Amino acid sequence: MKRVIAVANQKGGVGKTTTAVNLAASLTATKRRVLLIDLDPQGNATMGCGVDKNSQARTSCDVLLGDCGAVEALVGVEYGGFMLTSENQDLTAAEVRLLNMTVGREIKLRSALSSVREDFDVILVDCPPSLNMLTLNALVAADSVMVPMQCEYYALEGLSALLQTVEQVRDSINPALEIEGLLRTMFDPRNNLANEVSAQLLEHFQDKVFRTVIPRNIRLAEAPSFGKPALFHDKESRGALAYLALAGEMIRRDESPAPPV
Repeated sequence: MKRVIAVANQKGGVGKTTTAVNLAASLTATKRRVLLIDLDPQGNATMGCGVDKNSQARTSCDVLLGDCGAVEALVGVEYGGFMLTSENQDLTAAEVRLLNMTVGREIKLRSALSSVREDFDVILVDCPPSLNMLTLNALVAADSVMVPMQCEYYALEGLSALLQTVEQVRDSINPALEIEGLLRTMFDPRNNLANEVSAQLLEHFQDKVFRTVIPRNIRLAEAPSFGKPALFHDKESRGALAYLALAGEMIRRDESPAPPV
């Protein structure tokens, strides 16, 4: 396992940042070297890792704009053991600067990560909840896209738009981009609609849907306020165990032999 994974969904509130933070901690627990890049101007992933987003000398913004090398922006996460490039609202200004560039604006992140890719087994990029220039940079830099989503009607509509964007990026600038998998989050099996949407996902996307399901869990919701991944807030909680299971599923997928062509 050695790749860059963009955690993306233009719909907000689907557990994207929760997935990025907790998956980073879970993969680290399996002895993988992990870097989490906060590419959301809200800086929620940064805060969820217990890092003060307003006190960092170098951030993802500086890396993206070429004001510093990626290694200069690395911050060690106390609870989790992985590395982080933090973010704050400065990234909004960075996006404006990117939009004003005429050449190479969509490959800034890919270029910046080239110096540290070999230092990590997995680089997770927490994307903003929109299909903007920041998300485009993440998709161009990534080897694959993980899509956290709730099993509800509007989520299916958003998924369609995201997959179209992935296809456009694949056709134009990053032909190797793949779908890492669709992750069902905040799942409540008592909800009939959730079960129906889940069944549709499995029918249409088959093995691209992770078998691991992330449940609604109060410990997952609480953990960011303590600045910890759920694994360090309550390691026995259903949420923490689910993300450990997801990490295990990813590793098994990676290690299983490819089917014959």
